[in-house]
Amino acid sequence: MGEKDMSEKILEDYNDVFSDIVNVLLFHGQELIEPSALESISVHSQYKGEDAKLHEQERDVAKKWKRYNVQLAIIGIENQTAVEKKMPFRLIGYDGASYKSQLQANAASIAPVVTIVLYFGEKHWCKERNIKSLMNIPKELDPYVNDYKMEVFEIAWLTDEQIEMFKSDFKVVARFFVNKRRDPDYVADDPTEIQHVDEVLKLLSVMTGDRDYEKVICDEMKGQVKSMCDVAERLKNIGRQEGRSEERINAVKFAISLGASEEKILKQYSKEEYEKALALMKA
Repeated sequence: MGEKDMSEKILEDYNDVFSDIVNVLLFHGQELIEPSALESISVHSQYKGEDAKLHEQERDVAKKWKRYNVQLAIIGIENQTAVEKKMPFRLIGYDGASYKSQLQANAASIAPVVTIVLYFGEKHWCKERNIKSLMNIPKELDPYVNDYKMEVFEIAWLTDEQIEMFKSDFKVVARFFVNKRRDPDYVADDPTEIQHVDEVLKLLSVMTGDRDYEKVICDEMKGQVKSMCDVAERLKNIGRQEGRSEERINAVKFAISLGASEEKILKQYSKEEYEKALALMKA
């Protein structure tokens, strides 16, 4: 996920969201996995590189799927904003580490490991999805080289029918990216109530690169945002405030250019505005 490497909880960490994503994308809407059947596991693993040193790798989210205390599978989710050519190799590293940890724990039976990629880009994933297509394999060896393929789900290209299957906050996220892909000027107007507001907005911020979503979740606004309609209204207000701030900075710059003293300017504007205007003029 790139910028995901932060200490905050990410949206898919919540069992209701994780199970919803897997049920819709893998099981076509069948509710085979209950949130209560999921258990978080470590996303960190180590491997020894060619330099004989230990290196750490970190996946985004991974959970055990259990039933009657029996482990059925380990499922991982990776978030991607951009196409990564060698992504299949990265995933096989994650999955291999999960199998190895089961062996080291002397598990009575080895559970299958499945990792899916949620791709939030507006263009289709255009690179290979299996490792054999990324290697030059002598034809004599080809029958003996095991392949590994990854499952990529293009969130911005989900159908309306698929979106309607979601029952968690991921429905809001998926609908946002589909509408944004269809209309670059789309302004979020989804009235659906969001359960995990902070995490939804942090995901949107990271996946779109738009930091304004983080401003919406500042402390004084917490509890006031319930849906994407509220988010759109807050973004509009932030834009107005930033516009007024820019106007004030320009006014200070103009006053300085006319030779007004610092003392005179500070009677009407703040020290911060004065210093910012001064810095911009020196740049």
